[in-house]
Amino acid sequence: MSEEKSASANPEDDLATRFPTAYTILFLLIILVAALTWIIPAGQYERAMNEEVGREVAVPGTYETVEPNPQGFVDVMLAPTAGFYDPDSYVANAIDVALFVLFLGGFLGVMNATGAIDTGIRSAMHRLEGREIWMIPILMTLFALGGTTYGMAEETLAFYAILIPVIISAGYDAVTGVAIILVGAGIGVLGSTINPFATVIASNAAEIPFTDGIVLRFVLLVGGLIICAAYVMRYARRVKADPSRSVVARQWDAHRKLFLQGHDELENVELTGTQKVALIIFALTFVVMIWGVSSQGWWMARMGALFFGAAIVIGIIARLGEKKLTGSFVDGARDLLGVALVVGLARGIVVIMEQGMIADTILHSAETTLGGLPELAFINVMFWLEVGMSFFVPSSSGLAVLSMPILAPLADFANVGRDLVVTAYQSANGLVNLINPTFAVVVGGLAIGRVSYDRWLVFIWPLLLILTVFITVVISIGAFL
Repeated sequence: MSEEKSASANPEDDLATRFPTAYTILFLLIILVAALTWIIPAGQYERAMNEEVGREVAVPGTYETVEPNPQGFVDVMLAPTAGFYDPDSYVANAIDVALFVLFLGGFLGVMNATGAIDTGIRSAMHRLEGREIWMIPILMTLFALGGTTYGMAEETLAFYAILIPVIISAGYDAVTGVAIILVGAGIGVLGSTINPFATVIASNAAEIPFTDGIVLRFVLLVGGLIICAAYVMRYARRVKADPSRSVVARQWDAHRKLFLQGHDELENVELTGTQKVALIIFALTFVVMIWGVSSQGWWMARMGALFFGAAIVIGIIARLGEKKLTGSFVDGARDLLGVALVVGLARGIVVIMEQGMIADTILHSAETTLGGLPELAFINVMFWLEVGMSFFVPSSSGLAVLSMPILAPLADFANVGRDLVVTAYQSANGLVNLINPTFAVVVGGLAIGRVSYDRWLVFIWPLLLILTVFITVVISIGAFL
């Protein structure tokens, strides 16, 4: 394997693949969706305010075609900017997520400057020697709990740069680290139980209590987590035994250089008192973030402020000095600048579709397709329709508000519970968002982990197939209960 992995002087050269970058893929998708606005008829449903959901929702039976607004060259060029904010009204789109990513990068840059993370990794690996594999199910369970309770998604971007060095140091690869976070939180969202951004909003839009169908969703959560943890553990064991079997084997040395940053040269280093305090503040920052998001209604601006403030506190305690503190913060933000740009590009796809007014037309086609189907066919066609719509509307809350007011009432005619429609929707959305190139969390996480999109597909496609069969069996059984 040494010839295959021969490292160049620049680790970034070793990370290069012939597959297009995330930026190219997303821009090509912007062009594709813009082309569809010239082909798919424009149409809209009437909207009415739903107080329980807290926003306007589509009114069933009110679809009508409208004057088309095909997206041209100028719209395509504006799409990356419009992904961050509306250039006409200045209303924010994904600018808050992008700024959060930059503040997060600055925070990690300051933390790395203290040396506490490198030393802590060595200490942790020494204590876990021989039992590292059990980090995988434990961490995936924690991320899944975040996904099923409050829809943990963008928040996971904070964990990649921390966890991947630990995983690589344990003898696994970067894909294992990405999978623990992305698949862990993703299976939690797929099996959402009390997630306010998926289950609760969708149930309210379907006009049912969100507790209806919770048992079936719990089955999806637990069963899906077991499947995913077993899959990732099996892959990790195989890679540790033979690194050439890694889907990123060609980048093995480059990943170690980038993520361990001299960690292999540390020998018998113990944490200093200052480093221990820095690590405590580091951990408490994430605890506060989770508390704020789950119970205080925090979102990106407040999370960014939290990481900014924590970076200052850590820099002062570590006595970095003004120049090193600011320099480390800027360097850390620079490292994640590419991720911030990816976030805007991904959102730009949705902007093109909304401006071209084709989303409601796609939804109307789904409404027509489902009419008159028997129970089993209805729920499975519903699942696949939601899979298709999830590629264009990756937001769980956005898809719920768009589709549930129209599709949920159709369940009454098919003799299927509306709660099962909600379950099919969130399962489809959660499944697609494990690979969705229009979902900033996917392309952002892969960018931080230096894993190309094609390599991620090679790793995850068997798991997607297994999960699809599992979900189909569960919702099909649910149709007859």
